[in-house]
Amino acid sequence: MTAAVTPKGERRRYALVSAAAELLCEGGLTAVRHRAVARRAGLPLASTTYYFSSLDDLIAGAVEHIGMLEVAQLRARVASLSRRRRGPETTAEVLVDLLVGDRSGSHLTEQLLSRYERYIACARLPALREIQRRNLRQRAAAAAEAIERSGRFAQIELVSALVCAVDGAVVSALVDDWRDPRAAAQATLVDIIDVLAPVDQGTARV
Repeated sequence: MTAAVTPKGERRRYALVSAAAELLCEGGLTAVRHRAVARRAGLPLASTTYYFSSLDDLIAGAVEHIGMLEVAQLRARVASLSRRRRGPETTAEVLVDLLVGDRSGSHLTEQLLSRYERYIACARLPALREIQRRNLRQRAAAAAEAIERSGRFAQIELVSALVCAVDGAVVSALVDDWRDPRAAAQATLVDIIDVLAPVDQGTARV
């Protein structure tokens, strides 16, 4: 058994991944450096290269960690969503809460900037691509369940397009200082929800 898979090694590796994830969320990719991660984790600098083959390997672990936390939160929120037929505005609001965030402000903006920086990083870091593709599939699956719980028909290909539309609206809003990302996503969803996630007629007759 190598040191990396002993209980102590696993604890140290997790501490480093958690520290890298925190730095990634706070300051983006440029904030994740061996020295900064080791300092945040309270471990020797050499531990970052002992448990990870490269900085990209450490960043990939951090991205996967963040994705797992985000998906777990999404699933918990969807599970608590009541089953009832919802109109386009209410369904859009539910999806905005899930896919964007349930409150506005600087904290949300920083969270969104970190999320989309990770998306863009996939183009430069091949190790991140499958992690992010999996994360996107999981986000779409959570959105699909929320849509079904709202008495609507959810075809995963169309739901994926809906999620992409939300992402595009949010990125555009982040570029424009005057626009609220939540409001931009809400407006986009209201316009397309009945097309991409129509009311389930079987539910409508109940």
